[in-house]
This record gives sequence, C-alpha cells and structure tokens, in this order.
Amino acid sequence: MNVKVLGAANEVGRSGFLVDCNGTNLLLDYGVLFGRRGTPPQYPVHVKPKDLDAIIITHAHLDHSGNVPSLFVSGNTDVYATPPTFDLSKLLIEDMLKIEKNSHPFDIPELNNMMKNAKEIGFKEKITKGNATFELRESGHVIGGSTVLVESEKKRLFYTGDIKTNGSRMLREMDLDIGEIDLLITESTYAMTEQRPRKETERELIEFANEVMDRKGTLFIPSFSVERSQEIACILKSANFKHKIIMDGMALKVNEIMFRHPDYLRDPKVFSEAIKSAVSIREHNERKHAMEEPCVVISPAGMLVGGNAVYYLQQLSFDDKNGIALVSYQGEGTPGRKLLETGKVSSRGKDIHVTAEVKQFDFSGHADRNELFDMIKQIKGNPKVCTVHGDTESCELFAKEINEKFGLETIAPKVNDVISV
Repeated sequence: MNVKVLGAANEVGRSGFLVDCNGTNLLLDYGVLFGRRGTPPQYPVHVKPKDLDAIIITHAHLDHSGNVPSLFVSGNTDVYATPPTFDLSKLLIEDMLKIEKNSHPFDIPELNNMMKNAKEIGFKEKITKGNATFELRESGHVIGGSTVLVESEKKRLFYTGDIKTNGSRMLREMDLDIGEIDLLITESTYAMTEQRPRKETERELIEFANEVMDRKGTLFIPSFSVERSQEIACILKSANFKHKIIMDGMALKVNEIMFRHPDYLRDPKVFSEAIKSAVSIREHNERKHAMEEPCVVISPAGMLVGGNAVYYLQQLSFDDKNGIALVSYQGEGTPGRKLLETGKVSSRGKDIHVTAEVKQFDFSGHADRNELFDMIKQIKGNPKVCTVHGDTESCELFAKEINEKFGLETIAPKVNDVISV
C-alpha cells in the first residue's frame, strides 16, 4: 500500500491523499486552501480522474471537499461520503462558487456531475473496490464527518480527516474501535495547543450573554454556519436562557440539512428544541426589527468576512451595552482577527474603535493536544504515523513527540512524498 501526499503537508488546507492498493487507487479528500485576500486558492497535486477507482470525502468543510468537482470536468468516478456530507458539501461549494466567481477551475455543472456520481454510505458500511475495502467511522468533528479505514492485502490504513475525539453537545465521540493498523495519517491542527475544558467555556459564554442582557444590550455571536451556530443555540437552550435568540444567514440552510439527518446527532431532541425556539431571520427588513429588545444574534460569517455579520457589526459595535462573542477560529488577515488584536472594525472605509464588549471563546471542533495523544494511545498495532493538516511546527514537533512517547516510526511528510507499508 502506497500513499502519495497531495496536500495538507505542513499546512491546513487542500487535503488530499492518493492510496494505491496494488493498482486500486482511492482518493481520500480533495480540498481547497484559500489564499490571503487577493491571492488565488491553492489545490492538491493534480490527479487524473481516469486513474481513480473511488473518491472518499471525510466531511463537508471546503479544505477537504472543495476541489472534488474539478475531477468531474471530463471524468466520472464514484464518490463516497455520508448523506449529510453530500448535502453540506453541495451547499458550501455552491456558496464558494458564488462568492469567488471564476476563481476555480470548475463551476456548477461539474458540481452537479459530482452529485450524480455520489454514493451515500453510512458508518461501518464496508465497500469493496478492486484490491481494497474501505469504511467510514464517526469522527466527532462535524455532522456526518468521518474517518476512513482502508484495508488491502492484510495492510490497514486509518486516516483521521478532522477529529474531535470527545465529540460535542451536537455530536457523538469519535469511534476508535478499529483494530490493529499499519499506517495512521492524523491531523495535527492543535497538536501544540491545550484547549480549556468545554464545560468551562460554555459556562463563561452563558455568563457573558446574561451580563449583556442585564444591561439591555444585544449579544452578537458571529459563527461558522456549519455546526458552530447550532452548537451555540443548543448551549443557550440547555442553560434555560430566557431571552430571544436570533439565527440568520446560511446557518438556516444548515439547520434544514441537520433536521433531515437526526441519526447523525448525539441528541436530536435537544437540537430540535433549540432551533425551533430560535427566531429565523430571512429578510433584511426583519433584522432591525428583531433587535428592538435584548437578544442574542447568531449569524455567519465566523471570522466576520462578509455575510450578514457586516450588517450586525455596523449596528452593534458602537454601543457599550452590546457584546460581541467570537466563538470561531479567527484566521490571519481576517476582520475577526483585526477586531481581537486592535479593537477596531472597518466602517465606511475607516477603522473605528469598537465600544461593545468583545470576548473570545474557544469552541474548536478539532481535537487538542491532549485528545490527540489520547487517541494515539488507544491505537492498536505498531503503525507508521504521518502527521498532516497543521502548520510546519505542529506537524514536525507532533511527529517527534509521538516517536519519543510511543516509539512509533513517524514522518511529517511534504507534498508529493510517498509513504509505503
């Protein structure tokens, strides 16, 4: 079994791994890496669609799914993923194409062609292709999100994609009952970071929300539309939060998709109650009216790049009774990072100081350092370990530490490297 690294090597983005099982070729993920503003997106190393026996998408986030349509410009290959992954991938890729017109080597026809070739599979459903079998397991990272187990000629590969070993309020924990493996490809995003316990973070967010309500303000929570927005709504509902909760933007479409797939949720009842008790905003004229009383507004974009977030920022930033809770990762060069570091937002071409109270809360959907080491501790066998999907420091140091702690052979591969077992 040979694995060619096509992307996500010493970087977070454009995941892609080509697994050659003695002539049967499986492609695990094929994502996009978004450049800084003004720079073009990057993609994994090109593969020929005709050489592929199957494409497997671990989950819908664009750094894992976003470039799959490029394989359908002229080709047709079976694509495998869970039902929620297909629904969300289609939504997110359509949105990407709308926002970044003509930036990608494909468009809606190729996306539609990808969906025509979609083969929906559930967790633990074994699929045979040529010399290989593969199955998906729960990852705890995003609804329908999975890890991949590939088996060929008595060799077994486990690819984590993105994982949250403990799951979340929305999702069950990761499934690690996978038997002995020969090769582990693991994400390293937060391999150098220890996150605060989730319960503490939840409690602090609820306290902040209540403080803002007590002073008759509005709390704006810019949030990723997939998972994070819904998780925040569930946290507030579970805490018996008494005030109005508004949901806006693409999160509403994601809500509909999640309602279609209750089996993939930890507790569908909690989810349903939280979403049904929130107020959905679909028209611009509803927005202002909705904020006439103290309330919480949950709306994308999580990093304040575009979306309805811009409107809410302009409305709420310059009144000290309001609050802004940043619950998503704030990438370099984004308005969210700028707000955190300088306390300013751009308004009508000027940088203006924000008087609303700004706080950051860590609700990462990725496993942190402790969870990643705990996962490796539970892995059976004596696998080679590849550390990917992290910056150079995270991938290299994580590989070194795994080798020191567990005595396993490790590598922080570069793009185009081939790993054999």
